[in-house]
Amino acid sequence: MADSPWRRWGPYLSERQWGTVREDYSSSGFSWGAFPHDHARKRAYRWGEDGLQGWSDAECRLCFAPALWNGKDPILKERLYGLGGHEGNHGEDVKECYYYLDSTPTHSYTKALYKYPQAEFPYALLQQKALAMSRKDPELELADLGIFKNGRYFDVMQEVAKRSPNDILWRITVTNHGPKASDIHVLPTLWFRNVWSWAGTREEPIAKPTIQYDKGSVLAHHPKLGRFRFHVDSPDSPKEPRWLFTENETNHPTVFGIAPQGKYVKDGFDRFIVHGEKKAVSPRRIGTKSAPHYKFKVPAGGSVTIRCRLHELTDDNGIAGLEGFEETFEQRIAESDDFYARIIPDGATPEEKMISRQGYAGLLWTKQFYYYAIDEWLKGDRNAPPPPPERMRGRNHDWRHFHARDILSMPDKWEYPWFAAWDTAFHMIPFAKIDPSFAKHQLLLLLREWYMHPNGQLPAYEWNFSDVNPPVHAWAVWRVYKIADPKGNRDIIFLERCFQKLLLNFTWWVNRKDTAGRHVFGGGFLGLDNIGVFDRSHALPDGSHLYQADGTAWMGGYCLTMLTMALELAEHNPAYEDIASKFFEHFVNITEAINADDDRGLWDEEDGFYYDQLIFNDGSPPVPLRTRSLVGLLPLCAVTVLKQKHFERLPGFRHRVDWFLSKHPELARFLKVRRMPGEKGSGRCLLAIPPSSRLRKCLERLVDPDEFFSLFGIRSLSKAHDKKPFIFEHAGRRNEVRYTPGESDTDMFGGNSNWRGPIWFPTNYLIIEALERYHYFYGDSFTIEFPKGSGRQANLHEIAVELSERLMGLFKGDKDGRRPCFGDAHRYADDPSWQNLLLFHEYFHAETGEGLGASHQTGWTSLVVRLIREQRERR
Repeated sequence: MADSPWRRWGPYLSERQWGTVREDYSSSGFSWGAFPHDHARKRAYRWGEDGLQGWSDAECRLCFAPALWNGKDPILKERLYGLGGHEGNHGEDVKECYYYLDSTPTHSYTKALYKYPQAEFPYALLQQKALAMSRKDPELELADLGIFKNGRYFDVMQEVAKRSPNDILWRITVTNHGPKASDIHVLPTLWFRNVWSWAGTREEPIAKPTIQYDKGSVLAHHPKLGRFRFHVDSPDSPKEPRWLFTENETNHPTVFGIAPQGKYVKDGFDRFIVHGEKKAVSPRRIGTKSAPHYKFKVPAGGSVTIRCRLHELTDDNGIAGLEGFEETFEQRIAESDDFYARIIPDGATPEEKMISRQGYAGLLWTKQFYYYAIDEWLKGDRNAPPPPPERMRGRNHDWRHFHARDILSMPDKWEYPWFAAWDTAFHMIPFAKIDPSFAKHQLLLLLREWYMHPNGQLPAYEWNFSDVNPPVHAWAVWRVYKIADPKGNRDIIFLERCFQKLLLNFTWWVNRKDTAGRHVFGGGFLGLDNIGVFDRSHALPDGSHLYQADGTAWMGGYCLTMLTMALELAEHNPAYEDIASKFFEHFVNITEAINADDDRGLWDEEDGFYYDQLIFNDGSPPVPLRTRSLVGLLPLCAVTVLKQKHFERLPGFRHRVDWFLSKHPELARFLKVRRMPGEKGSGRCLLAIPPSSRLRKCLERLVDPDEFFSLFGIRSLSKAHDKKPFIFEHAGRRNEVRYTPGESDTDMFGGNSNWRGPIWFPTNYLIIEALERYHYFYGDSFTIEFPKGSGRQANLHEIAVELSERLMGLFKGDKDGRRPCFGDAHRYADDPSWQNLLLFHEYFHAETGEGLGASHQTGWTSLVVRLIREQRERR
């Protein structure tokens, strides 16, 4: 995507590069300790950069971000602060208030807000209080300390407008919401990512880049990127600012306790501004990091503005300095408004339009330059100490082929500043409407040979590429294929390219996760973290293993998606009829196995639910793990409807299906055919894991308020486990699963994620899709009491609509303007400067709707914008 000129620059900086696996060169693999926050301002990064809502080119060579100081903080505010995974009582947690408000797909216009306290930022206090809290306490937020009381904070609004692909304008507006005038220092900082220190890598430039003062502005020269000029002014500053220069080099004495390797280092601005070290910056006004230093006394209720422009010398558009600045912003804002007027459906309410606009903005702002070359990371750099020998046997050592150097969609640029395979799949569903080319690119990228393992596995996430995420990539490919382009003009080449690589991944699943060859699958934790009684990612001590209802369901769904894709491709190339019949047969075998009455079957007739089964190596009878959770609901999502036209247009496929069923007539019971009234050839064939009787039993639990059905969506664990937790003793250890509607109260997976009760958007979205498919087949002939105990009958479409409305309602205000997603944080309703600011949390409290977990996991929670669109299109 970097070869698209208008995408060359964007908000591609991470919000956190410290504490990541990439920057960890320790023997322990403890990333938070290997590169802590205290090192971030002093130590040059190896694999990327971070900044305060920062920008860079698509290869992260030249970077821009504002730095701030309120005159009281112990350090310069150059990046967002949060607790590491070992510090927070629920794992890593960013402790800042910031919001992504707007962006076009090419980032021709973007807008973001950061709220900066006027009192000293409580770095130490946040750590101390969090360490004293238990897992049962909610996370401590910055606002809980009263830091924003009486409006004593600055709004720092950053807007960016591109005049042309290499002519970029920044407008930074600082507003004082406090009761009296307050000082603030602002440094619009330009710097080069340090690649020159890692001699011998393919990135090594011909010469070290430079930023040098030149007649009131600076010239930035990079041997590959080119020559750029950076202009800055402020109509609110009576005099020219002092330009500061230093090097983006590690401060070796303070970080490593060794002799300095240069006089001017990365934390030079912090030492100069905050600590008064006049010799910390270069008097020669040249370096690899530069910023003009502005100091304002902002009156109560007043604002100041800084204007910046970065342009390539050969792309100045014939404009000197900052001429035409405001006109460019007006034009780009109008274009952004026009773009979203066409994207967001006409029937959406003003509130729904606002939710959609910020949902899309969050998606676009969480794109990030991601660089991680495993072979180089394992071996180390020529002019640096060799990595510890443990590295060659540790994390990701068997992924030496992996080489990422791309703009990727991130789950959250602070809490999860690395891609996750199944997150990416869900991200691309809303992305497909606003930027279809990017959506296709991302899905193809993870299938390329420098991402996918030679054995066919997709990398899970950088913490452990070998972990297993749910196989939803094919589903995302199919959905993007249909959403991105109108019917009759769809990108068949994209579909075929993906299909060929997905065959490798499907084969990996069959060979690695169906170890007994019985069409019942394991898989491990499968993205559901602590939902089970033990960590499903690790082998049990006695060698026993699991047959997993969710693993088997995911594979049933994978079969159906590959079948649907093969039938589509067969319309263009009859050779695909052969592979289509293969996936048909495989799905029927999976369906027969999971529903079997023997020890393969995962259906519990007494409870009317699907459960994982523990399989013992000594031949003892399997033991069902009777937790009623999403694990047992996911089989509902393995469903599709084939139209009669597929059989009529593809005689080879029909012949093979007929032959297979004639040889295995007992399997025909898992197919359901319905002749539709009207024209000839309108029949439909339902392929689904649960037969209708079992579907009904599962749905009765799904819509039961005392089990899964919350006011805010489908719970991930049945509320029945609140009064009656599931307890299982195995190998001398007692394991318990109790309904936990909010934050996790266990240490499993670091305590930073909870599937034991809260509302999660991705699984809710899949359930809604499944309900719509069942209704497409059954129509109004299939109804259930909804909600359970109401005495009202509803069809499955009506249930899907109501579920969508409840999920959308998380972000909608009541008569007092209070949104469930903000819990008891009434400032979002009562204070005009906080109103209409949204966060898209990782998951939501099942009883209150409060947003929890990562606060900017817009990736999959932005599925709400897709729900808004689908709901309004139905009207």
